[in-house]
Amino acid sequence: STIEFTGALHATIVKQVLLKNPSNNTLAYSAILVGRDANDFSLSKGNTITIPPMRQGFVNVEFTIRFLRPAEAVLILISNKVDGVDGATLTFSLKSEVKNIEPLGIIRCRSPCYEL
Repeated sequence: STIEFTGALHATIVKQVLLKNPSNNTLAYSAILVGRDANDFSLSKGNTITIPPMRQGFVNVEFTIRFLRPAEAVLILISNKVDGVDGATLTFSLKSEVKNIEPLGIIRCRSPCYEL
């Protein structure tokens, strides 16, 4: 599935990915960001996620919109064996879109338009 980061230029956006564990065993995942703009995305709570049995966990993905062009990356969650149980590898497409541009400030100045 795709996770979209939309907002104003220079805005920092945090999205949560909900992971559910319907089994009776603990699941653990290692998170990796790959792709052209992977360095612009970050995992604010670290790269390791542990989900207790019959519970749910979250992965926080943070992104600051720095460019007008769309940013793209992939979040890969690779299962680590816990109690001899492996979970499925999960992938999420990360994409950004600039919705508006707000000025950081306004500077007023006077200058002649033309001089001989």
